Amino acid sequence: MSSGIENKVVVVTGASSGLGAETARYLTKAGANVVLGARRIERLESLAAELDLNPRAIQQTDVTDRNQVKALVDRAIDLHGRVDVILNNAGLMPSSMLDKLKVDEWDRMIDVNIKGVLYGIAAVLPHMQKQMSGQIINVSSVAGHKVGPGGSVYAGTKWAVRAISEGLRQEVKPWNIRTTIISPGAVATELTSTITDIDVAAGMAKTYEKAISASAFARAVEFAISQPEDVDINEILFRPTSQMS
Repeated sequence: MSSGIENKVVVVTGASSGLGAETARYLTKAGANVVLGARRIERLESLAAELDLNPRAIQQTDVTDRNQVKALVDRAIDLHGRVDVILNNAGLMPSSMLDKLKVDEWDRMIDVNIKGVLYGIAAVLPHMQKQMSGQIINVSSVAGHKVGPGGSVYAGTKWAVRAISEGLRQEVKPWNIRTTIISPGAVATELTSTITDIDVAAGMAKTYEKAISASAFARAVEFAISQPEDVDINEILFRPTSQMS
């Protein structure tokens, strides 16, 4: 078992595949009690069976709906009486050049990548304030540190996640709550499959040719959670060794 993780109650959004699913595997192995949310309930059910979870430890959750995110956190409270960590992981990356005017995709990224994080914070914060402890982990990106052509809106959402997380870090000190931003580079997930701009998709495919496994992300989450209560890992930025940008 990993020190500092056993028996912790961890809520994960976007848990049906990729980073969320792999993190659920790692944390379950480390002894955590995971409660998983995602839109694709069939995949959640398959993951729950794989991990031998209580069937009530999963819940269909669209992070753009505040009530659904609150219901996911309430499920964790009902099952375990507390919530120690939330991993606000759900995200989309339909990157495109601005002149393509894919406004619907812009709106969707803002709703999932920014509002989804805020709704996760809103759902757990009262509980963590009451119990005088907790950890909120928000997923940004290398794109939250640098902007390139075709990534303007996506990068904007991920810069926003970092700004929100830093403000949160300063505000929650009186309640002994920790905050962590995790900013991955090219990690092998379904994220690039949402790109509809053909030219941007081609460029992104080259970047992701040497993408690393989602286990790299899961290990980063595990590291942040496993630290002693007086250690606050505020940000982890990582890339494949071969990734230039």
